[in-house]
Amino acid sequence: MKPALPFLIVCFCTCCVRGEDVTFFESRIRPVLVKHCYECHSIESGKSKGGLMLDTRQGIRTGGDTGPAIVPGDAAKSLLLTAIKHSDPDLEMPPKKPQLPSTVIADFETWIKAGAADPRESAVKAAERPPVDVESGRKFWSYQKPKKVAGTIDGFIRAKLKEQGIEPAPAAEPVVVLRRLYFDLIGLPPTPEQAAAFSMEKLEATVDELLRSPRFGERWGRHWLDVARYAESNGRESNLTFPHAWRYRDYVIDSVNADVPFDRFITEQIAGDLLPAQGDAERARLLIATGFLAMGPKGLNEMNPAQFAADVADEQLDTVTRAVLASSVACARCHDHKTEPFSMEDYYALAGIFKSTQTFYGNWIDSENNNHGHLIRLPELPGQVIPNRTLTAERVKQLKNDLARLNADEIAQNAYVVKAKAEGRDISGEYHKILTNFIRILWTRGGIEGQLETVDDQGRALPLCMGVQDAKHIYDSQLYDRGEIAHPVKTVPRGFPQVMGIKASLPKEHSGRLELAQWLVTRENPLTARVMANRVWRHLLGAGIIRTVDNFGFSGGRPSHPELLDHLALRFMDGGWSVKKLIKEIVMSETYRQSSAHRIEAFNQDPDNRLLWRASKRRLDAEVIRDSMLSVAGELDASRRPGSLVSELDGQSVSLIGFNTKLPSDLDGSKRRAVYLPVLRDHLPDVLEQFDVANPNLVTGDRDVTNVPLQALYLLNGPFVQEQAAALARRLTLEKSTLPDRIHRAFLLCFNRPPDAQEQQLANAFFQTHTADQSKLLAAFCQSMLSSAEFRFID
Repeated sequence: MKPALPFLIVCFCTCCVRGEDVTFFESRIRPVLVKHCYECHSIESGKSKGGLMLDTRQGIRTGGDTGPAIVPGDAAKSLLLTAIKHSDPDLEMPPKKPQLPSTVIADFETWIKAGAADPRESAVKAAERPPVDVESGRKFWSYQKPKKVAGTIDGFIRAKLKEQGIEPAPAAEPVVVLRRLYFDLIGLPPTPEQAAAFSMEKLEATVDELLRSPRFGERWGRHWLDVARYAESNGRESNLTFPHAWRYRDYVIDSVNADVPFDRFITEQIAGDLLPAQGDAERARLLIATGFLAMGPKGLNEMNPAQFAADVADEQLDTVTRAVLASSVACARCHDHKTEPFSMEDYYALAGIFKSTQTFYGNWIDSENNNHGHLIRLPELPGQVIPNRTLTAERVKQLKNDLARLNADEIAQNAYVVKAKAEGRDISGEYHKILTNFIRILWTRGGIEGQLETVDDQGRALPLCMGVQDAKHIYDSQLYDRGEIAHPVKTVPRGFPQVMGIKASLPKEHSGRLELAQWLVTRENPLTARVMANRVWRHLLGAGIIRTVDNFGFSGGRPSHPELLDHLALRFMDGGWSVKKLIKEIVMSETYRQSSAHRIEAFNQDPDNRLLWRASKRRLDAEVIRDSMLSVAGELDASRRPGSLVSELDGQSVSLIGFNTKLPSDLDGSKRRAVYLPVLRDHLPDVLEQFDVANPNLVTGDRDVTNVPLQALYLLNGPFVQEQAAALARRLTLEKSTLPDRIHRAFLLCFNRPPDAQEQQLANAFFQTHTADQSKLLAAFCQSMLSSAEFRFID
């Protein structure tokens, strides 16, 4: 039997601060809505299928086209319950997926009967009128250019506090500031030696050192990968792997480390293939950058090529406008936007740009895929990482012969059908045979072409990447009635949303992606710099100046400090769009370095800390929790993984990965940083999924932070946590010879502080009152340290 863990100071319930019904909602209902419903019915996703929004109390009770989703106290009239039960074939949620577990359905029924307690509030102010036309849209704050106001970060913050009669918190202790800097900038804890050597006089030098560290790109590159919905598989019904997605991951990390100006960074990802390049290395880098547009989930089983192209363009349009502009232009696909100044003409003007773009994602036609993706061949470079997928020259020759036979079979079969039709012969009895043969040819040819595309004539593996290039046919999109491609209304010239008031002429011979990128990053665009400055602020202070970091529209939040946001946006652009300069300016401020101490009088005036009267305590991201465990245990491998685990699966369907005995069950057999772990849609590593890793199907600038029992169970029983606890125990045994010294060292490694008297007494009692093997006791003690709230939170 395991000894008790006295240092497992973790509360995973909210009963102490909320009513029982609200607790039930937060632990049993909200996580299900987030996981299964928000993708199609939320402000964040920009989608309201069937007119239904499920991310606010008002939305879920008002319902959509068919009526209220929830009627508090009446389960029979609650259509959401009907939908998740799959009791009505015309109303099934989630669509095209298995019914939710019976325990989940029972939770929803219990919740509804108890009154459907729901603490969520809409970000939309009911008294305001949505700016749905261009004229009123240009009067809305976010569509106006940032205004220059003299001041500093601390000046703007303190002016707001002074208005409310609130004093800012005193400065935090130096070690607290140091831990914030390390976790925020590189995602790892400082060593005891680094903490001992730090003083506030070394603050700027420490910040500069962390910004120069290769670990910085791994930490802040992950933030952008959240926004870019980075994944190594397609998701949806055909969850095939993307074996070459990792090149985009490495491009992002390298670009962030190099502090590529953000305007250039955006331009490369949208139109890198259209930019001039100095040499093959630069050309390869720019091609890889366009993987940003190829990374999204696709309806690979779609039979209609026109519908598939329209859906891919829609996903790309939605991603670009959300990631860069924090705007939901894609909501205007079927009708003019209901709350924002975007018309269907605006949508289809942008759609024409993406429809004139060919997307390369690397999945070939087979039983799960009706749309061949192809890949982009990269220039060959010295030291280039290429997955080992070589074939023999004889195998290549055989595949080419097989392909020629298949093509000949298809030609012969088509000729047979044409001849029979010309002769008036009835071959309907042969229909099944002809169709079966056609499918055989299609699927077999797809597999052969997929293999041949990855090697040269000698069978050597080629350097390939996902990405985009201009299509052979450049054209303006039709505007479709209700978004249905069978109902075209008129042709819309390619262009940009009118509300910005920035006109551009697009070349007839190119898609217009380069001009789109230039339009996005011009200083005349009122959103791009603001949106990125707000994203950076959110990662450093815990909440954005606008909390809805992916939504700057009417349905989003309002800035708590509008002058500060404009100040940061202008400083960002004036500083050459340098993200590192912006980060340094923020972390050097007194606001960032405040104590997190609670003061009841300030809390009563500003319970959400929107005015920043103190530093907000923040839970570490999933990747940082994992990497920190490896770091303090002395197990972290700081090297970059060449390629990816997914690149070794050879286009395998994610549904088959569970049967691959070569892979660890939780996909986490590596000791490298978490940013290099596989990101498979619907099959993420356990340690990341338990602690709210970003949903790779959505643009995510602000991760959810949940507090659920499964997290405690994972910390208690998870093999990874137990392995790191054992490793930490071994490290302590090697470094220190006595138990008191080991306890002291453990606190320094995990918390950068020594134990206080009570903690020392509890630890001594723990070891004295148990007779288990001392090595096991030490491992249990270490597990309690790694599982503690103090380990997982930034003070």
